[in-house]
Amino acid sequence: MNASASLISFLNVGRNYGTGGGLVQALAGVDLEIRQGEFIAITGPSGSGKSTAMNIIGCLDRPSSGQFRFLGINVGSLNRDQRALLRRNYIGFVFQGFNLLNRTTAIENVELPLIYRGMARSERRDRAAVALGRVGLAGREHHTPGELSGGQQQRVAIARAIVTDPLLLLADEPTGNLDTQRSHEIMELIAGLNADRGITVAMVTHEPDMAAYARRLIHFVDGHISSDSEQKAA
Repeated sequence: MNASASLISFLNVGRNYGTGGGLVQALAGVDLEIRQGEFIAITGPSGSGKSTAMNIIGCLDRPSSGQFRFLGINVGSLNRDQRALLRRNYIGFVFQGFNLLNRTTAIENVELPLIYRGMARSERRDRAAVALGRVGLAGREHHTPGELSGGQQQRVAIARAIVTDPLLLLADEPTGNLDTQRSHEIMELIAGLNADRGITVAMVTHEPDMAAYARRLIHFVDGHISSDSEQKAA
C-alpha cells in the first residue's frame, strides 16, 4: 500500500444544521487530508466538530459546502445507494457501545457484513473465524456477547469491522466503555492492525492516553482544525 496516496480529502468543507436563528455551523471551511496507512486521532471538546467530521468521513453525512473526496471521488455527487456501497466495500466501523447482537454468537456477529455482500455461508464463516483469530478470540467463536467481557466484546466488534478487509477503520471512542487495562489492550490491537496490515485508522477520542497511540493528532475547536501535528506513537 502506498502510504503517500490520499485516501480522504476535505476541501473547504462546511456543515450547517438548522436554519435562520437556529443555524449551527458544525464545520467551518475545513481542509484536511488523510493518507493511506495513517493512524490519526481526532480530539476536541464537545461541539467542536470532531464527530461531524467523522460522520462525513464515514459517508454517514454530507457537507453543506465544499467537497469531501474518498479515493479522489467526490462523495457529495453520489446518491444514497452509492454511498452505502462505498461504506460497505471500503470502511469498517467500531463504536463505543460495541453494537453486537446479544443473542447471536461472536462468529455470527462478525459474519454480518459478509451477509450483506451476499457471500456464501461457508466462505463467510471461514473469513469470520480468521478475523476473530486476528483479534485474539480463537476458541471464542460460539460465545454470545453475554458470555464475553467488555474487552472481548470490543474485540468481536473490531473483527466485524475488519472482516471485509477495509481500507479505512473508523473508531468512535472505542475504549469509552472499558477499564484502563482493557483500553490499552484494545489500542494496542488497533495500532497493530494499522502497523501490520496497513489499515488506515481514524479515531475520535477524548482520552489523551488513547490518542497517544496515533501517529498524528488533529484537534478541533469551534468547527475548525486548531492543530494538526505528527507525534511519536505510544
